[in-house]
Amino acid sequence: MTATPITATALPVSLEFFPPKTPEGAAKLRTARQQLYTLKPEFCSVTYGAGGSTQQGTFDTVQEILAEGVDAASHFSCIGATRASVREQLATLKAMGVKRLVALRGDLPSGYGMGGEFQYASDLVAFIRAETGRDFHIEVAAYPEVHPQARSPEADLQAYAAKVRAGADAAITQYFYNSDAYFRFVDDAYRLGADVPVVPGIMPITSSTQLLRFSDACGAEIPRWIRLRLQAYGDDTASIKAFGLDVVTDLCDQLRNAGVPALHFYTMNQSGATLEICERLGLVRA
Repeated sequence: MTATPITATALPVSLEFFPPKTPEGAAKLRTARQQLYTLKPEFCSVTYGAGGSTQQGTFDTVQEILAEGVDAASHFSCIGATRASVREQLATLKAMGVKRLVALRGDLPSGYGMGGEFQYASDLVAFIRAETGRDFHIEVAAYPEVHPQARSPEADLQAYAAKVRAGADAAITQYFYNSDAYFRFVDDAYRLGADVPVVPGIMPITSSTQLLRFSDACGAEIPRWIRLRLQAYGDDTASIKAFGLDVVTDLCDQLRNAGVPALHFYTMNQSGATLEICERLGLVRA
């Protein structure tokens, strides 16, 4: 692997942010966004807290991105929601000028009962389509390494196909570091007739402790060789970042050479690693 730019075809890029909790965080995110806009992202998505706990922050951040002249997608979860509340939120987003949604079941807050009128993300997708027709481009989640709460890989694949049948336009995957898992998932989904574009989610590696914590929580597999290398670096953050840049750049290049429709970066509200990876891939535009 090398740090020199890779010569290959361009590829659409999208970016994910989370709503900041403090004025300082909001200011840092504005700076990071301006730096990342050199990538000319197709859109920027903004996450939604468990049970919709960050709804106002999500909508505020979406509004800022739209005002900056960039297409924005709001995450939209249905845990604990009613048809009336979803209808109201859809109207708010439409009035804001939002044209993309990332429709999710969402995570249950600690100590929270299931509640609400929607059991699955496919129910939410079907409701959005029934209420708004084609007003929104709908992305859904995909799990190449199987959702951690799925009963089985086959049940997870069927749940994904149900979201596509309900009206999803495309999918964004949980991050992964084994490209074979992605390719196998896409092949299996297409065999079920779920043939919408599946965009790989990319998580830059900048901290071993953060990555291991996230991965254990969401079920993303860290290949043994990557885990051992990260552990060997200990607290050497410079080596961890350099290794992470090489690993993730190589992964993105494999995916691009195989013809993926786009790349979606989980930025963690930081610009450095995503920009460096995209510079190496030749995706930063003047």
